[in-house]
Formats: sequence, C-alpha cells, structure tokens
Amino acid sequence: MLGKTVLITGASRGIGFSLTKKLVDSGYNVVAIARKTRRLEDLFTSNVNSNSKLKAYQCDVSSKEEVENTWLKISEEFPQIDSVILNAGVGFLVTPKTYSAEFAEKTFGVNLMGVIYLIEKVLPQMLERKSGLIAGVSSLADARGFSGSGFYCASKAALSTYLEGLRVELHHYGIKVVTIKPGFVKTDMTAQNKFEMPFLMEPDKAAEIIMKGLKKGKRVIQFPLPTVLAVKLVKFIPDALYEFLAKRTKIV
Repeated sequence: MLGKTVLITGASRGIGFSLTKKLVDSGYNVVAIARKTRRLEDLFTSNVNSNSKLKAYQCDVSSKEEVENTWLKISEEFPQIDSVILNAGVGFLVTPKTYSAEFAEKTFGVNLMGVIYLIEKVLPQMLERKSGLIAGVSSLADARGFSGSGFYCASKAALSTYLEGLRVELHHYGIKVVTIKPGFVKTDMTAQNKFEMPFLMEPDKAAEIIMKGLKKGKRVIQFPLPTVLAVKLVKFIPDALYEFLAKRTKIV
C-alpha cells in the first residue's frame, strides 16, 4: 500500500516523529521534511535497518518557494515517491484579546497550503504511473468552531473537505487519498491547551493506529473511538443548542 519510498512532513515532533521512526523500522525509504531537523539526527545514528534509507530536509511547508526548492533536492535523490503523509500542522490558542490575522496566516499556511504545495509537486508523477497514496492529517476538531481554536478548526475543516474532493477526483487514476483525524494527542501543540483533553493519547500510540489504518487501506482513519462518537454527536446537534452549551463552558 505504501510502496517503498514515503515522504512525511512535520517529521521532527509529535505524531510525525513517531511515524518516521515506525517507517524506518519497517524498512521504508523515508523522506523526512521538518522546519527543524536536529531531532532527526538520532534516527540517523540509531537506524540499523539496512533495507531503509532516511534523508531529512529542512523546509517550512507554508512557503511555496521553500517547497519548490526542497522538492528539487528531493527529486535528485528520490526520483519516485510512492506515498506522502502530509502531517505538518500548527495551532494557536487565540482569544479576543490576542486576536491577530497573523495567527490565521500561519495556521492556514501550514495546515492547508502546506498540504496543497506538496501535492502539487508529487501529483504529476503519481498520475503518470497511475498509482500512489496521499494521506493528509486533519483533526476531529474539523467538526465545529471550538472556542479559542477557531483558526485551527477552520483550517482542518477546509483540509478535510479538500481531501474528500481529491479522493473522488483521483479514484479513477489509481491514487488513494486518505484523511487522518486524530483526537487529542500529547504534543507540544496540545500542551498549550488550558482545558481538559479527554482520552489524551501518546504520539507512539497514534502513529501505530495510523500505520495500521494505512496498511488496511482505510479511506478515513479517525480515533479514539469515544472522541469520534462524541464529535459526531456535537456535529449534528442544532446550532443553537451547540452554542448554548459551548457558552456555558468558558475556555478563553
């Protein structure tokens, strides 16, 4: 399903780092993209799987120019990318007192445009050979505009919708598109949350679930189940009721 060579973004921390480790341990060639690649150095020294190859590239995926320059370097060493896991993501707790369009630009730049920029690069070769896998990491937060996370929720809702359309468009070309929707995962990003996060999961566990889902050929990978069910309920309750309940739980 994943082929031999996998490109992953946001590879230096959280789910991305755990996925990178699992891919390397499983013998895949891994093209790891991150803004900070220092943490990936340990994987280079500890990698004893002779069947795999790991190469890290420093890149801010929200910059189209950086993506283009990085892709040129990648193409020289890896002429064929079989799968991409577009995992890079950012989020900010934004209150009315800290409101700034800059937070929106950064959030949408990484969470949405960063995905689009990479797909633009990898898609032509996948279309040519009529095979490949594109997996985008969205979030269960795409269901509603949760207080304090409006930019993040909106960016993930846009990403989920975009991937859904792309999945239909690329079906006839033999290209698989997967939407990944985690719940709360213990990362630097969730560490800033000031509210209780039910069923908070370790990155390694999240990566394990994602890998299993990809190998099984799932179109949507969402977890954990209690959060999935809760979000489905929240998504379909009337707007007025949701807003009434949300106002009673002050987060910001």
